[in-house]
Amino acid sequence: MKIACLGWGSLIWKTGDLPVASQWHHDGPAVPIEFVRVSDGGELSTAICLNASPVPVLWAWLNTASLESACRALRLREAIPESRADGIGMMAVTESAVGPLAEWARAKGIEGVVWTGLPACMAGIEGRIPTLEEARRYLQQLSGETREHAFRYIEQVPAQIDTPYRRAFADLIAVPSASSARVAPAAASLPAQPD
Repeated sequence: MKIACLGWGSLIWKTGDLPVASQWHHDGPAVPIEFVRVSDGGELSTAICLNASPVPVLWAWLNTASLESACRALRLREAIPESRADGIGMMAVTESAVGPLAEWARAKGIEGVVWTGLPACMAGIEGRIPTLEEARRYLQQLSGETREHAFRYIEQVPAQIDTPYRRAFADLIAVPSASSARVAPAAASLPAQPD
């Protein structure tokens, strides 16, 4: 079975034990992604967000024999417990599968697709989508290594994940906190705000 994994965040540069069998391709489907999930490391990570505008995500082939094994591998890489049903998404691309994701996958010769399905999370509340101002305030209050890690995450997310929140964070990255002066040079790697 030809299986692909979709990616838009740290999975791109830290695949871990995920059996990726190709480079990450930049011509993935458009998915509503935003910087809306406070992750274990303190970064405001990217997640599928129904309130976000779709952006083209990345994808890579996986060296797995079934959708179930692909889901297990992605679950392990993301450290999502088996008990959590919403952590991994999957779709078998059958003749009867319809919609934009199925159409995209069929055009690529993909028979199954997996992706990380963790929701937004703010203030410890799963599913809570932060407003842009809440997200900015969250990043502004970070300090030290956590702040450095959070802004490095934003810098490393591929440029094509060009979201309104990311553009609104550019000035925060350009002005480091007193305890984190090494973050400043990254502003040039973020996409420019459209005119």
